[in-house]
Amino acid sequence: MSLTYTAPLDEMRFTLSEVFDAKNFWQQHSQLNHVDIDTVEMILAEMSKFASTALLPINQSGDNEGASYLGEGKVATPAGFVDAYRQYAEAGWIGLGGDPEYGGQGMPKMVTMLAEEMLFTANQSFALYPNLTVGACLCLLTAASDEQKQQYLHKLYAGTWSGTMCLTEPHAGTDLGIIKTRATPNADGSYAITGTKIFITGGEHDLTENIVHLVLAKTPDAPVGTKGISLFIVPKFLVNDDGSLGERNAVSCGSIEHKMGIKASATCVLNFDGATGYLVGQENTGLATMFVMMNYERLTMGLQGLGASVLAYQNAARYASERLQGRADAGVANPDKPADPIICHADVRRMLLNAKTNSVAARTFAMYVAKQLDISKFADDADEVATAKAKIALLTPIAKAFLTDKGFEAALDCQMVFGGHGYIKEWGMEQIVRDTRISQIYEGTNGIQSLDLLGRKVIKDEGRALFALLDEIRAELEGVPNHSIGTAMQQAVLEIDSLTKSLMQAAKSDANAISASSVSYLHAVGYLCYAYMYLLIVKTCDGKTGEFYESRRQLAEYFVARVLPNLYTHSAMAKAGSSTLMVFDNEFFINH
Repeated sequence: MSLTYTAPLDEMRFTLSEVFDAKNFWQQHSQLNHVDIDTVEMILAEMSKFASTALLPINQSGDNEGASYLGEGKVATPAGFVDAYRQYAEAGWIGLGGDPEYGGQGMPKMVTMLAEEMLFTANQSFALYPNLTVGACLCLLTAASDEQKQQYLHKLYAGTWSGTMCLTEPHAGTDLGIIKTRATPNADGSYAITGTKIFITGGEHDLTENIVHLVLAKTPDAPVGTKGISLFIVPKFLVNDDGSLGERNAVSCGSIEHKMGIKASATCVLNFDGATGYLVGQENTGLATMFVMMNYERLTMGLQGLGASVLAYQNAARYASERLQGRADAGVANPDKPADPIICHADVRRMLLNAKTNSVAARTFAMYVAKQLDISKFADDADEVATAKAKIALLTPIAKAFLTDKGFEAALDCQMVFGGHGYIKEWGMEQIVRDTRISQIYEGTNGIQSLDLLGRKVIKDEGRALFALLDEIRAELEGVPNHSIGTAMQQAVLEIDSLTKSLMQAAKSDANAISASSVSYLHAVGYLCYAYMYLLIVKTCDGKTGEFYESRRQLAEYFVARVLPNLYTHSAMAKAGSSTLMVFDNEFFINH
């Protein structure tokens, strides 16, 4: 059975235009008032068509075939990927949010976020190729010279060239301060890059004529640790002064990884053997520049979790409506047939509603973060920009980790709806599970995101951004409609306020407190953020009639009753401290 997908355009429009009133928001900012809602509607409709007709049909076949290492450094993508990528590039999708000065279309993140959701829903492996290119463009826009921008951005936005980010090495993952890749200055101002990078998404493929690698390396006299990291452009083919391609650079793919999922995405080992590289920005500022790209990728990985939740839900709901098994507990629902559809059973509905409430909250939260990104980039008021940047710093680890954790859980719930068929390859559900698992691992594991949230974004910040978010929620609670979400939110805010202060105090005397509590803390705050989104949804629906608005209110009721209680479970675990974790000797884990 083939997977099916219909983009939830009505839900997207509701989130964009009603919950966040995008039209007025754009008109209030001089750098955004060129954005026309009718044009945005057409963009979303076209991406919906492309996702369902060009990308979804090569999703399962791409998984079956996978990317292939052909030897001699060459990699082939599965059948249909080259043509789909050509269509994608020619339609201008890669430059949708790009700088118009270099051929981009200048659309705000609130728009590109929805396009990315559809991309990840239809084909997670395919989505990674252009996604890395967009991130590379952001990195170059941040720190590259004018000459470098002119030389590379036009081709990257056009999809003629693609981009990568080369951080990880065999011995250095999270701890980038110990990377061994070296950059030795050449007489002409370039550098000779030598080293090995692993887990490089799109490091080699047959989709574009050139690949622009952004590589972290250390110069000979660099300071120790992360302060000594520089960033370099290392193109697969050197670029001549007139923009044409020159000779092949000394960078090659040694192999591709054999992975659990996203098999159509080429994950490469790259060998740099004195490859010619060009410094981006100043020496020893590479990590800060690269984090511009990494933070973009982390937010986008959250959309991978959202996309998985949407695709899994749509197919599980269809299956549950057609699969006949047993009789409904409340009485025969289908007397003309030997059994009733399993969607009649409360427990099946529980699994489906877990996925549905997740996707609605996740999309709303992603839009909330996207709006902050647009404010930070386009607003004229300095205070408004500063407030948005503080929110982005706080919420980025949640957007990456919570959305992917919950997206993976939704995929598991929907796989379970299929019973044994969910474990069989032909039905497609097991692929969604396999593909989505990586979203919790790459771009900084979700455990690392949790440490970032609690350690850096809360405790190091003395809770300022977090408590400001709680104040914002309290303000939104004023005038809340008659709905259970109001009382639930008041209690949730008090719980997170208390939990945060408790952990800030614990961290003063317990060196392990942050690490012991961070994952549970992120989940507790994540559930609060989702509840906040449902508060905004309920307020938006207040006074409006019709099945769509009523279903939003009902989903909020389900969330309050069945999902939000998880906040208190995670809060209790976070408060438990580190003693029960650290009481064991290291030898216990080997000998027992």
